[in-house]
Amino acid sequence: MKLVLFDCDGTLVDSAVRIHETMRRAFVAFGHPEPTLAETKTIIGLSLDYAIARLLGRHRIDDEVLAIRVKFKSLFAEVHSDPNMMEQLFPGIAELIGGLAARGDVTIGAVTGNSRRGLSHVLDLHGLAPRFTVSRTADDCPSKPHPAMVLECCAEAGFNPADAVIIGDAVFDMEMAAKAGSHAIGVAWGYGEIADLQDAGAGAIVWHPEEILKLV
Repeated sequence: MKLVLFDCDGTLVDSAVRIHETMRRAFVAFGHPEPTLAETKTIIGLSLDYAIARLLGRHRIDDEVLAIRVKFKSLFAEVHSDPNMMEQLFPGIAELIGGLAARGDVTIGAVTGNSRRGLSHVLDLHGLAPRFTVSRTADDCPSKPHPAMVLECCAEAGFNPADAVIIGDAVFDMEMAAKAGSHAIGVAWGYGEIADLQDAGAGAIVWHPEEILKLV
């Protein structure tokens, strides 16, 4: 039996444009220079307060960071009302989740720096919610790469962390897996650099979702 835990943004769905536009508007509201799309991609996967602090070049979460986080969250509905900002599943993800769900030796879950509302939106939008048995978000646990998301999912689902596989596109995902004592698979279609994923402990790199079916 394996517990397969997916990152969300950059792994299941391509949400970079939506996240960047929301972050851009939040920064402008506070008089800060707009981050570039490339800069925004480097923080996708972190919990929101850590992501904002990193974009601002700060080493701690201060009052302004918390205020920008509130602004970011307040922009959620506004940005999502634009059809051009809708997160789309990466090609092959729906088939991958269906294939894993059909197996008797796999339990599927999610570990994400997204909010609980954000994760629910993605899973409901694409009809994936019934497939996911367990999940942890930025609302539940410390930010990646802290291992709490993985360890809590394992405890809830009744798995040893050594029997969990974390699938993600960010260095934070690979580091989180290592700290939890779990396996890690890096995906090449997301926002992270392949060499960085390998250096962070990815046991394998996949170029298409169907490859995961052979590795799990």
